[in-house]
Amino acid sequence: MSNEDWSSGNRRLLSAEFSRLKAQIEGNDLMPALHLMAQAREALQDTPAIDLLAEAFELSTFERDVLLLCAGVEMDRELAATCASHNGKVGGCFATWGLALASLAAPHWSAVAPLRPLRLWRLVELQAEHEITSSRLCIDERVLHFLAGVNYLDPRLRSIIRECASASPLADSHVEIVATAVHSLRERGDATVIQLIGDDSASQMEIARRIAQQLDLGLHVMRAADIPGQPAEADAFAMLWYRESVLSGSALLIKHCGEDMTALPPLVERLGGITILAAVQPAELERACIRLQVDKPLAEEQRRLWTTALGDAAQGLNGKLDAIASQFRLDTGNILRLAQSLPAKSDDPEAIGTMLWSACRESAREHLDGLAQRVEARATWEDLVLPAAQISTLREVAMHVRQRLKVYDDWGFRSKGSRGLGISVLFSGESGTGKTMAAEVLANDLNLDLYRIDLAAMVSKYIGETEKNLRRVFDAAENSGAILLFDEADALFGKRSETKDSHDRYANIEVSYLLQRMEAYRGLAILTTNLKGALDVAFQRRLRFIVQFPFPDVSMRERIWRGAFPARAPLHDLDYMKLAKLNVPGGTIRNIALNAAFTAAEDQSSVSMSHLLAAARAEASKRERAFSDAEVRGWA
Repeated sequence: MSNEDWSSGNRRLLSAEFSRLKAQIEGNDLMPALHLMAQAREALQDTPAIDLLAEAFELSTFERDVLLLCAGVEMDRELAATCASHNGKVGGCFATWGLALASLAAPHWSAVAPLRPLRLWRLVELQAEHEITSSRLCIDERVLHFLAGVNYLDPRLRSIIRECASASPLADSHVEIVATAVHSLRERGDATVIQLIGDDSASQMEIARRIAQQLDLGLHVMRAADIPGQPAEADAFAMLWYRESVLSGSALLIKHCGEDMTALPPLVERLGGITILAAVQPAELERACIRLQVDKPLAEEQRRLWTTALGDAAQGLNGKLDAIASQFRLDTGNILRLAQSLPAKSDDPEAIGTMLWSACRESAREHLDGLAQRVEARATWEDLVLPAAQISTLREVAMHVRQRLKVYDDWGFRSKGSRGLGISVLFSGESGTGKTMAAEVLANDLNLDLYRIDLAAMVSKYIGETEKNLRRVFDAAENSGAILLFDEADALFGKRSETKDSHDRYANIEVSYLLQRMEAYRGLAILTTNLKGALDVAFQRRLRFIVQFPFPDVSMRERIWRGAFPARAPLHDLDYMKLAKLNVPGGTIRNIALNAAFTAAEDQSSVSMSHLLAAARAEASKRERAFSDAEVRGWA
């Protein structure tokens, strides 16, 4: 039956019901009205609005007629006139409680009690301006329109609740969650609250929509931040929403986006109907609920989603899609959006793969840019001057990052346990020996973003705040698998102290939390320290790689000097063997070369040994230790 046919039939039935009430009030024969009602019901076939309300709110026969009477004075001129003629000294075209008691079948005084359905759910209001029997009965406008066949969201809820209608793809594991939730709801009559816990908010929304759909319900959404703060306001909202859930046939999804959870449990305890909570952490509720974990799809599922979303464009991208699925942790909505954002189809798989990789990096940056400093990685392997053993270890680090998907998922190592899957590296050595440059080289080689973490901003004197700060960084970094560089990490990761007081105990908790997050982090975390011996042995055991950056010898310093100047820089008679005698690390060499270049530019000449000597002496003055004559002999 079409909506138009139902609407017309529903109006015919209402008209017949109003005729019956008019006959009852006037004491006339009811048979003509009853005959019209029977005809209207037979033609209608589907359930009329008044029956839906009466069943949903468990109205008695008398309460049903009271509701119809209140609707009739608004919708039927003849019934309104009949009520006016029987209102006596009160006068006016409206229904009164006394008229309902005197005229309608099976009357009972409790029908207008505050805890009975008519007033509890605000179907009608009793305006007690006079004695109660002469008080006006008024139907709520939202209910009146529903009876007339016009269904819409209550205006009092529109500012904080919206309808969810759009559909999006789901990973196979999330489809199974939908089936589990629907089965649990049907099996457990006491549980009408579902908690979707995890970090995939987009999939939580789609899962909630599909749960509601399979229960023949719509879905409305609100933010936890919009929950009324005062108990009276929360009670009023809970009542309005339950009535709305019945009238619109909807479930309610409450999205918690990191706000304070204090107001959430009290409201959920009051709500009727199906309620779905979407949050990272579960809410503690007294009522029965169903908890389901909804995290972003694993790499293998992301690879399948990319293949589906890209369609024909996915052909020839197998290697690229493996790398993207392994590196970036995206929800289904983002995968679909990024796939659709590609320009006109290209026949070049390499170009498509490059565009996708760049789009994924750009999409993930918004989560981390406000929490850490993004470093523009320009250094290459050719810029890195280290012994062969260290270079080999660094290349092995890059290899582990590239081959994660194959080893963890295709070969099944992830199924053996999640501990130790994070790739954590310690760079140890004096300042200027190339630790930060090595991190840049890895980021450049892997085509990943590099973020330097300011540990001074992370550590807090307040208990629990350091863990919160670290959690925000790691959670944000999970989306992109960006390389995290904790510079001079011994400031936070020094030897864990013996527990002598509460401060020591909480300091140890901070370190333990960091160890856990590093082991679980799916990207690459690099720690740098000048003092390897200051690190706890237990901490070092959890690191996959440890790279010692030695102080450069003469031959290494010569290579560093030769690479310190760009190809376009004008040079004049530089003696790299003499320069290499200066006993300084690579970072200092680069400072001297840069400062000498500025001096030469000011002199409008090429960079010469005399410029380098002046720059070296200026660098020595900063350290308050002059270079020996042997180190700078013959420079100028």
